[in-house]
Amino acid sequence: MTQQAGPAPIRVVLADDHAVIRAGLEQLLAGTDDIQVVGQAADGQQAIEVARELRPDVVLMDLQMPNVDGVAATRAIIGEKLGVDVLVLTSYSDSERIIAALDAGAVGYLLKDADPDDVLQGIRAVSRGESPIHPKAARALLGTRAGSSQVQLTSRESEVLGLVRQGLANKQIARRLEISERTVKAHLTSAFARIGVSDRTQAALWAERNGL
Repeated sequence: MTQQAGPAPIRVVLADDHAVIRAGLEQLLAGTDDIQVVGQAADGQQAIEVARELRPDVVLMDLQMPNVDGVAATRAIIGEKLGVDVLVLTSYSDSERIIAALDAGAVGYLLKDADPDDVLQGIRAVSRGESPIHPKAARALLGTRAGSSQVQLTSRESEVLGLVRQGLANKQIARRLEISERTVKAHLTSAFARIGVSDRTQAALWAERNGL
């Protein structure tokens, strides 16, 4: 009797300019049955090239790298529509970098001081179509909201909220804006945090009140 194969592992590329961090991450991921490291990159340009060549499921992307930084690399990878998700793993939790990364198309944002298990769960969450954001990063986005009388949304977040107000589902929004459904979810996660709502109904009401 032929034994049925289990689900294919989540194929991951590690993009970080520190070899010791890549080695540590590779060792961490090697201890799982459902995640496989298929490539590495030491800067953003290499990350683009490796993603283009290998078409992994997820690129685990640092932001501060030489030549091409993680934000620009994310934008390039998402722009090429390779079917690759980008999950940021960085030391930086300031709102400017978080917003820049999510606006470039990253579907999640983790910090390097997270527990190893949080990194594993973050990769698995991305593969399920979710948008994991480290609590400290989420607080930074909330701080942006609290420290300003007017919420500063990116143009893409405004577009997404406007379409939520019109009653469109994520799949319809993705089709309208020509982006992936996971990218829509990432923009919504970021926007929800900054406008201080927890569901689509509240977001639609906020968008209506604010003329989106």
